[in-house]
Order: sequence, then C-alpha cells, then structure tokens
Amino acid sequence: MSDKDASRPTEPVEFSVDLTGHELTRRAHVMAALGDDWDPVETVRGEEEAYDLLYSGLDPEQQRLYDTLLAAGVLPRRGGGAGPGDGGDAPTA
Repeated sequence: MSDKDASRPTEPVEFSVDLTGHELTRRAHVMAALGDDWDPVETVRGEEEAYDLLYSGLDPEQQRLYDTLLAAGVLPRRGGGAGPGDGGDAPTA
C-alpha cells in the first residue's frame, strides 16, 4: 500500500445536501413559466377529452385489444361509468 492510499479514509464519510431551498425555487420558476392564465382544471379536462377521442370509434379488433390492455393493467381504468373496456360503447367524436 502506498503512502497516498494510506491517507484515504477507510470508513464511509457522511455526506448530505439539503435541496429544500432549491426545490422551492424550482417550483416558483415552473409556476412563473405556466403563467397567470394557467387553469389546471381546464388542462385536466382537455387531457380527458383527448383520451376519450383517442379511444373512440375503435373497430372490434381494436376494442378487444383495448379491453385486454385494461385487464392487464397496462392502461388505467377511467371514470366510474361504462365506457371503453367496461362493456359500454366507446365514445364517439
């Protein structure tokens, strides 16, 4: 063992960094980038409409595959009512 290796600690050195301040700054920047007119409820509503449109008008084979993916947990179940994969008809656009 060289003298250089002997000076290295053999025990783990405790190291911690508090990122709380950085996280608050990051969140403030995200909210500033979204702007004052950002409406989270409208954003979610738009995402739901896009999802409904994406899975609307499926042919029988596509519906079967969609139902299989739902049953396998690959796609999340949505809403409480009947819809695609729940025995109801897919919504139409």
